[in-house]
Amino acid sequence: QEQLVESGGGSVQSGGSLRLSCSASGYSYSGFCMGWFRQAEGEEREGVAAIDRDGSTIYADSVKGRFTISQDNAKQTLYLSMNNLKPEDTATYYCAADSLCAGACNYCYRGAYFKYWGQGAKVTVSS
Repeated sequence: QEQLVESGGGSVQSGGSLRLSCSASGYSYSGFCMGWFRQAEGEEREGVAAIDRDGSTIYADSVKGRFTISQDNAKQTLYLSMNNLKPEDTATYYCAADSLCAGACNYCYRGAYFKYWGQGAKVTVSS
């Protein structure tokens, strides 16, 4: 059974850092487009970052220069390193993956067209 499990969420003060992890199981991890999305309470889900099978990355303007998406194919794990966190980064963060999006990661990221989704990890940033 294909599964994505996020971890690493928590509470930090403004300016702090966190690293989210997304562990994949049940399918071959390599060759996927992987993404991070977030949804704040009462808000719509929005894309945060994505990484394609060739390592190319996409970032939302609001996180550029502060967040870094990366992956360890051997560990089948996706990461999101978040620095200089702001209260507006408070949200539940979800990882997503889809092999059919490989090579078309930007398209899938813009429309959130991913087959597999994790259960979410909550991040709270206090001022």
